[in-house]
Amino acid sequence: MPAAAIWAGLVHVFTASGIIPAFFALVATARHDYATAFAWLGLAFVIDGLDGPLARYVGTKKNLPRFCGERLDLIIDYVTYVVVPAFMIYEAGLVPAGWNGIAAALALVSALYHFSDTESKTEDGYFVGFPAIWNLIVFYLFAVPIPQPAALAIIIVLSALTFIPLKWVHPVRVRELRVLTFSAMAAWAAAAVTVVAQGFPGSGAAQAVLIVTGVYSLFIGFIRSARRSAV
Repeated sequence: MPAAAIWAGLVHVFTASGIIPAFFALVATARHDYATAFAWLGLAFVIDGLDGPLARYVGTKKNLPRFCGERLDLIIDYVTYVVVPAFMIYEAGLVPAGWNGIAAALALVSALYHFSDTESKTEDGYFVGFPAIWNLIVFYLFAVPIPQPAALAIIIVLSALTFIPLKWVHPVRVRELRVLTFSAMAAWAAAAVTVVAQGFPGSGAAQAVLIVTGVYSLFIGFIRSARRSAV
């Protein structure tokens, strides 16, 4: 086997390794150890962030065309971004009693639409419709506690927004305000790591950073959508 094909195969193995922290996140969730579950999801997130550049660098499509890294990545993303947080919604008492199954199902089913939508990303780097980042939403529900009915309302609204063509920021690919967006992303990551290390809920300072950076991401996405509609 050519060396290029071996390197391509190793990158696919690296991508596939993301399912391991996903599994242990499920195990931690079953034990109601949610901080540990998010630590595992954080590891999966790092793998997900690195495998794409590595795949492009070694040319996985060209050198090992039998295997589809994008399909593999989507499978793992659905588990880490949707299945694990949906299980948390079901287990953690984040929503009113009796609604946990419905809330989890809304996340699971609406995310399937996003994952199968071939027009879910724009040329200028935005997502179209809520991008099924349920891992981040559920993280916020742990880190910044709110009443159960409000949490349920957020889940319902975001599930509906999956089908509405508003723009949502991709923190890496969006070119507009990239420096400011990267700075916000770095601040968010620092606050998130602090919360996971210290346990839920987050401190007042960490909660403030999470809220401000979250509002910033929503704001520039909605502004971009408004500009597009005005054209």
